[in-house]
Order: sequence, then C-alpha cells, then structure tokens
Amino acid sequence: MEQLPSWLANSFIYLSAAVIAVPLSRYLGLGAIIGYLAAGIVIGPWGLGLVSHVEDILHFAEFGVVLMLFLVGLELEPRRLWSLRRPIFGWGSAQVLACAAAIFVGVYVLGRGYPELLGGPKVALVAALGLALSSTAIALQVMAERNLLPTPGGQAGFSILLFQDVAAIPILALLPLLGGVAGPADDDGRWLELLHTVGVIAAIVLGGRLLLRPLLRWIARSRTPEIFTATALLLVVGIAALMQLVGLSMGLGAFLAGVLLAESEYRRELETDIEPFKGLLLGLFFIAVGMNIDLGVLRASPGLIALLVAGFLLLKAALIYAMTRFMQVPVQERPVITLLLAQGGEFAFVVFQAAAGAQVMSAQTASLLVGAVALSMLLSPLLLVALDRWLMPRLCRGNTAAPAEISEPQEAPVLIAGFGRYGQIVARVMLAQGIPATVLDHDADMIEAARSFGYRVHYGDATRLDLLRIAGAATARVLVVAVDDKDQSLKIVDLAHEHFPHLQIVARARDVTHWHELRERGVMLVQRELFESSLRSARSVLELLGHTQEQARAFAWRFRQHNLELFEQMHPHFKDRNKLIAVVKQGRQQLEEQMARERAELQKNRDGA
Repeated sequence: MEQLPSWLANSFIYLSAAVIAVPLSRYLGLGAIIGYLAAGIVIGPWGLGLVSHVEDILHFAEFGVVLMLFLVGLELEPRRLWSLRRPIFGWGSAQVLACAAAIFVGVYVLGRGYPELLGGPKVALVAALGLALSSTAIALQVMAERNLLPTPGGQAGFSILLFQDVAAIPILALLPLLGGVAGPADDDGRWLELLHTVGVIAAIVLGGRLLLRPLLRWIARSRTPEIFTATALLLVVGIAALMQLVGLSMGLGAFLAGVLLAESEYRRELETDIEPFKGLLLGLFFIAVGMNIDLGVLRASPGLIALLVAGFLLLKAALIYAMTRFMQVPVQERPVITLLLAQGGEFAFVVFQAAAGAQVMSAQTASLLVGAVALSMLLSPLLLVALDRWLMPRLCRGNTAAPAEISEPQEAPVLIAGFGRYGQIVARVMLAQGIPATVLDHDADMIEAARSFGYRVHYGDATRLDLLRIAGAATARVLVVAVDDKDQSLKIVDLAHEHFPHLQIVARARDVTHWHELRERGVMLVQRELFESSLRSARSVLELLGHTQEQARAFAWRFRQHNLELFEQMHPHFKDRNKLIAVVKQGRQQLEEQMARERAELQKNRDGA
C-alpha cells in the first residue's frame, strides 16, 4: 500500500484535530483558542506524537498573524494612525520598558536559586525583554470578538501591541552583541543595513501610494475573482518577504500595506478575500503553539515554571492595570485589556530561539522560557472565561461610572440600540415627530457623523448592562433593538427582560431563525429586514410585466398576509426541522393554489369584457 505524502498526512491530522477540539471547546464555553491549543498539545511531540518538525510549522503558521495585521491596517486610515502616534510610542514604550525592568529584577533574583538555568544578568535581560512582549494574535482576536477594538481600551491595547511589534526589531538586533558571536561590527555595514531598512519602508509607502491602486484596478478589470484573490495574497506575501530580507517584522510591513490601502475602493474586496486564509492560518498558529509546549522541561522543573509563569503574569498585570488608569480606559474594560497584554507573545519564541543561537543562553533555558510563554498563552483564555463568569458581573453591578462618552445618565422615552441603516430610519422618524431618542452604537466614525446631524448618539456596547442603565433603560418606554449581529440582539433582549421588564421591545430580525428566536423570547413586534422593501420591488416587477398598479398592490398585500400567517403557523415547530418543512410546503402549496384561482378569475373577467 502506497504511503501518504507527509504534507497530506499532516494536513489531515491538523484539520481533524481542529474539527474535533474547537467545537468541543466552544461547547464547554472555553472559546476557540483553547480548542486550538489543546489540539496542538494532543497531536504534538509530547502528546500522541502524530506530528514532528514543530518549529517549521510554527514559522509557516506565523503568516496567519501577518494576514491579521494586514486586515487590522485596512481598518485604520492614515489619519487615524497618525492620531495614535502618541499612545503607540508613549504608552507602548512605557509598557515595554516598565515590564522589562520589573521582570529583569524578578528573573535575576530567581536566578540566584537556579544559577544553571537563569543565572547571569544577560539571561535575565533577554528573558525580561522577551516576556515583556504580548500575543498580538490572541489579543486582537479576542478584542475583535468582543467589539473592543473601537473602544478606548481597545485603542490603547492596539497601540501597545503595535509598538511591541516595532520593539521586537531592536531586541533581535541586540542579541548578537550580548552573545559576543559577531566580531567587531563594521560601521559601513551597519550604515548600509540601515539604508536598506529605510529604503524598504520608503518603497512600501511610495509603492502603496502610487502603484498598488492602479495595479488593483487593472486586476479588477479582468473580472476574474480568483486572480484578484491571488493578487491580494501576493501583495501580503511580497511585502512580508521584503521586510524579512532586511530583518524587519513581517507583520509590521503587512500592517503598513493595510493602512495605505485603507482608503482604497478595493478595501472590502481585499478583506473578504483574505479573511478565510487568515482564520485558517491563525488556527494553525495556535495549534503549533500547543505543540511547542515542551512538557519534558515542565516535568523536570515544575516549581520553576510555575514561579516564572505566575511571576511575570502578575508583574505585567499590575503594571499594565496601573497604566490603564492613567490612559483613561473605562473601568469595565481594564481587566480584559490587562489580561490580554499580560500574557506572553509569539515574538518571544523568536527572541529566545535567536538568543540560544547567539549563545546568550543555553538551549535548555530557551526551552524553559518558551514553555513559560506557551503556558501563559494557554492560561490566558481560561482566565478570560473566569473573568467573564465571576469578576465582570460583580464589576458591572458594583460600578455605576459611565465611559467618557456618556457623562451623565440619559432620559428619553425611546432607546435605540444600533445606529446602522435600520436604526437611522427609526431615529429620523422620532426626530421628525419631536420625540427624544437616545441611541447607543459602538462605531466611533458613525457616532461622529450622527452627532454632526444633531442626533443624541452615544458610544457604547448595548450588550453591557451598565451602559443600558446609563442610557436610560430604566426610565424609557420603548427599546428598539437594531444591531446587526444576531447574538448581540438576543443578548440585549435577554438583558432587557431580566433587568428592565417594563420596556416594550421592537426588534429587527436578520433572518427567519432570528425572527423565531426573538418571538420565543416574547418579543411580539419583530420586523424582518428587507421584507417590506422586497415586496415593493416585487410589485415593481409585476407592473413591468403588464399588471396594473392595483393588481400588483393586491398580489403583494395578499402575499404579505399569507407570509405573516405562515410564520405564526411555523413558530411552534421551528425547532422541529421535519415538521417545519412540512408546514412550509403546505403553506406554499396553499398560496400557489390561491394565486392560481385569482389568475383564472382575472382572465375570466378579461375574456368577458
């Protein structure tokens, strides 16, 4: 029997592990990242041993982080990035230097007890610099899932993460000097390397401004979707390769390219094409991190590993939490941002492996530190689960302070959650009638535009109980749930029923399933988006095909009434798929028969006339 190629066998193993572990982890309420890490541990060298060459896989999977930073850059226009320059270089440098200094002292003291592993100031310095960095992949993934990126806390965390990506470059450049591997540096060589670095960054900036848009326009005119996808990937791969050649961060180059294309008309197309690759490669990255955990080192020195992990997590958490207070991060966001930045990061793997290669530390010490970082990345999602279940509910109940955007409690008879296309129309009708309405939305750009037109729009996530209270849910009469996300919509309804039972709820349903889930929660005034506008379009089509306006209006009205009645018949059975399909088929047949009778009657009247 012919043996499978290694790439095919490994692909089957990765996908099987992810398909089994991630849904199971989500079912247990632990999140996808824990599932990926657990899958890596199980199939790795210290689990079932199904996969080897972990370092090669980790290097390939790091491209998922590169794609993620490119997508983050697409969301940041150059003007917004320029406005973040102070937090990036101010708070970012403060976080790295403060955490590195505190960890240096801790590791140096710990090295007195374990001189064979952590002895010496050089080892303590490299350990401190590596452990001061955080996981960009996990932090940005969690912030995106929680809609934290547009918030003050998300902006602060993102600024610090971006500075860390930049700081990784001088840290890596410092290692050969500490190890004494390289001979006396040639001044001309250093200047030449610096010129190469500046030249590559300038080429990315100028090329992005002058060449990328015409190139994308030319590719788009070919009307070949797969070639546009290939171009998007080629763009990210090419820039990452350029940055790698001059010793810079691949993620930093991809981020710059994304920022330069943030104002491009092809921005959404690029996001759509790259998103699936980013998700798969990030999953592979987390699996590789799980495989990289050296359980042999952990078994040999469990006490030391526990001290390392607990020590650097606590030191970083204390310093970062203190910084979030000075950065004016809302109280509710501080614990999450602190925990996300306190963990170790993927760049630490590169730093410690390079340090071992430069003879700054032994291979055993590098493995110990890599294990500590990987364990912190494994613990971080677990700590987030604990944070959500125990600390955050108490914090929300015990804290009544509002975020900066809401300075005092609001009072209005109508509260609208979400200011997209749907919420805007509701708000405009209220404004035209002179009825005050308070709007909550988490899109900073949308809020700025809405306020310029005179709307009372406030920044905030309507799924947070404390913000609903401040927005006036306790005194309002009607709550309009107009958010885009179905899960957020249902969460807002559940919060309103539990804490503000007097509120009458008018909700927007994105699809049939959402409609049934809202009705199951007792929301009777549910409108399906696009339903009425689609009926009007159907009326227009009938008129264009020769029907009179009265006939088209009558057909559309009868279809609407039948559809609403059918939904009421479907609702008791919406969890029973077979029964639901039977009801739908029966209703469709009744409608077709009714319409056929009406057409026959109409034709008979025409013949008689």
